[in-house]
Amino acid sequence: MEKLIMLPGPTKIPSEVLLAMAKPIIGHRTKDFGELLEDTIEKLKKVFITDNDTFIVTGSGTAAMDMAISNVINKGDKVLTIITGVFGERFAKIVETYGGEVVKLEVEYGDMADAKVVKEILDENEDIKAVTVVHNETSTGARNDIEAIGKVVKDYDAIYIVDTISSLGGDYVNVDKFNIDICVTGSQKCLAAPPGLAAITVSEKAWEVIEKNTPKNFYLNLKEYKNYYYEKKQTPYTPAVNLVFALNKALELLLEEGLENRVRRHENLAKIVRKGLENLNIELFAKERARSITVTSAKYPEGIDDKEFRVY
Repeated sequence: MEKLIMLPGPTKIPSEVLLAMAKPIIGHRTKDFGELLEDTIEKLKKVFITDNDTFIVTGSGTAAMDMAISNVINKGDKVLTIITGVFGERFAKIVETYGGEVVKLEVEYGDMADAKVVKEILDENEDIKAVTVVHNETSTGARNDIEAIGKVVKDYDAIYIVDTISSLGGDYVNVDKFNIDICVTGSQKCLAAPPGLAAITVSEKAWEVIEKNTPKNFYLNLKEYKNYYYEKKQTPYTPAVNLVFALNKALELLLEEGLENRVRRHENLAKIVRKGLENLNIELFAKERARSITVTSAKYPEGIDDKEFRVY
């Protein structure tokens, strides 16, 4: 019996995507896989709306977050981390893990960051090396204006790193127009593919920093991904081959629907859900100006206990 998954992710997977995983396994060093990988990456670039280098990583979205930070940051480097929820905090923890100095811009949960404040912090801290932000904060149902923040960051030396794990494919993301240097996402949310894959885009500005850095990792070394992809159309380490089949099909379905149509569908569904909650006198959590169109958050009515309400 099919289960109704009521989560931000994993989301319900179309049957065509599930069937794609049932294809016979092919060798990851073969021409066939190279063609599959290249086709999947080209589809991803259309969804990211970018000409930047794009790579697929076997791992969750957090692997791509880790990859973004570990390839850019050296010990002692300052990173402006915009925190609007749990996943903004995750960026801060990753920066600290690699010895970076976190400069926090903490925003009330349920609200969005102000690009003017980002500019003020960058003006006061000329040595900030990177700025991180979560586009759609899954934990609060609020989203940040990544375009406005990108317009600010582009005028500084800092690398602009954006998490679109719960927005890409459901909300409007334009990596090149928004001046995003490194953009990361995961397979299991708006892309409607199974969990287990992440993707990352890298701009020329970001590469200039990465090429000068001493590697601090092995599996998530971006230079290795770049070398293997452009020299061999491969990943440096064994990928989840059948998950790539599934992601390819999911992206095909997304592009057939059309990005604009997909975003509009999410907008309409979000309005319906919010209206329904309001009709039940359930208060929405995120502030109106910051409300996500892919995750709707609401407060429990008085007297309802979270642990008793949830069914696992």
